[in-house]
Amino acid sequence: MQWAYPSLIWRVEGASKEVFLTFDDGPHPTVTRFVLDCLAEYNANATFFCVGEQIEKHPTIFEEIKAAGHVVANHTFHHVNGWKTPTDEYLKDFEATERLTKTKLFRPPYGKITPSQRKRIGQESKIVIYNKLSADFDKNISAEQCLQNVIGKGLVAGDIVLFHDSLKAEDRLRYALPKTLSYIYNQGLTVAPLRYELFS
Repeated sequence: MQWAYPSLIWRVEGASKEVFLTFDDGPHPTVTRFVLDCLAEYNANATFFCVGEQIEKHPTIFEEIKAAGHVVANHTFHHVNGWKTPTDEYLKDFEATERLTKTKLFRPPYGKITPSQRKRIGQESKIVIYNKLSADFDKNISAEQCLQNVIGKGLVAGDIVLFHDSLKAEDRLRYALPKTLSYIYNQGLTVAPLRYELFS
C-alpha cells in the first residue's frame, strides 16, 4: 500500500541506526507498564499512539508514559474506522485526542483513512503508518510468528514497528517484545521515539 499513499509515513528515511517501536491502543494499566519496564531495561524510548478514551480511563499510566521520556501521539478518541466514519465526525474524534496528547503525530486505527480525512489532518499533523506489523492482536497466530513478523526478514535503521499495548495483544506481546529489543541491540541498532521534526 505504500506506493498508493506516498504522503503517509511508512518508515523514517535517513535514520542512521534507529529503529522506531510504536504501541497502539493504550494506555492500559498492566500491559503498558509491562512495555515501560521492557523499554527501561534497554534505556529505550518509544512512541505510544494512544486512544483518547483509554487516556481518560487511565490518566496515571498516561502520565507515566510521558514521565519516562516516551512520545505520546494520537490514535483517535474511540478507535474509529475512517472508512466507516463521516469526515466531520472523524475529525472531532481526532481533535478530542489531540487536545489530550498535545502532539502532531497521528496514526489512523486499522490504517484506514479516507482522502478527505487525510487531507484535513495532514495539513497540521504527520500521519504515521508502519512498515513492520507484528500482528500481536491476531489470536490466530503464535507468539513466535508474531516475533518473526518483526525480525524474520531483519530490521534496519528507519523501520517503524507496530505493537499494541492492549489486552488482546498481551500474550504475544509479552513474548515478542523482549526478544525484539534484544535483537535490535544485538544488531548494533537503537530504539528511538518518533518526533514531528523527523519529517519536517
